[in-house]
Amino acid sequence: METRAMNSGGGNGADAVARLEDVRARIDEAARSSGRDPDDITLIAVSKTFPPEAIEPVLAAGQRHFGENRVQEAREKWPALKEKYPDVTLHLIGPLQTNKVKYAVRLFDVIHTVDRPKLAAELAREMEKRGRRLPVFVQVNTGEEPQKAGVLPREADAFIEQCRNEYGLDVIGLMCIPPVDEEPALHFALLEKIARRHGLKNLSMGMSHDFETAIAFGATHVRVGSAIFGPRSPRKPAG
Repeated sequence: METRAMNSGGGNGADAVARLEDVRARIDEAARSSGRDPDDITLIAVSKTFPPEAIEPVLAAGQRHFGENRVQEAREKWPALKEKYPDVTLHLIGPLQTNKVKYAVRLFDVIHTVDRPKLAAELAREMEKRGRRLPVFVQVNTGEEPQKAGVLPREADAFIEQCRNEYGLDVIGLMCIPPVDEEPALHFALLEKIARRHGLKNLSMGMSHDFETAIAFGATHVRVGSAIFGPRSPRKPAG
């Protein structure tokens, strides 16, 4: 079983709540500056590596959308939190292995990282088995980085149609993570262009350092972690 140490959190709960309010204000300003309604933008608080005691103050402050990268970590902390806060929407925003699909479909409410036929087929099977038709995003590797998950832009059109027509998935939008050393606006614009071709109105893009730029390019879901929870502790090497 996969086990990982969780960060103790960046400061106390009051700090996280103050940062949450700051992020909400920045989203509001960015949306209005772009002529958009702030209510059309979903803030996903990325709680990966943080324990329940770091997450609870943010829940108590009214935040209801959270993102996790790893299925096993989410399984360890979110069932109890969701029992206490049943209106939470939990987003899987990290790579999904096919052998973790059954757990992901049980626990998560939205999957952001569908990127290959084998995964799409397994998700479709498990959703039918569980009677849960989760909304999904197709992840596009806009920077064509070999180390990063996501379908390549030139293959995105065919894959989106395959997910919809062959596997019957409820594809509601696209997701991307731009290369760290490139201008994110170029990648956000590319993702929006692909989405528009398919009539997809949801764009999961933008993180702590670039979510305001993403909003200017049409982001509907921004994934913000450290700007809310504080810096994460560096991971220790395995061994």
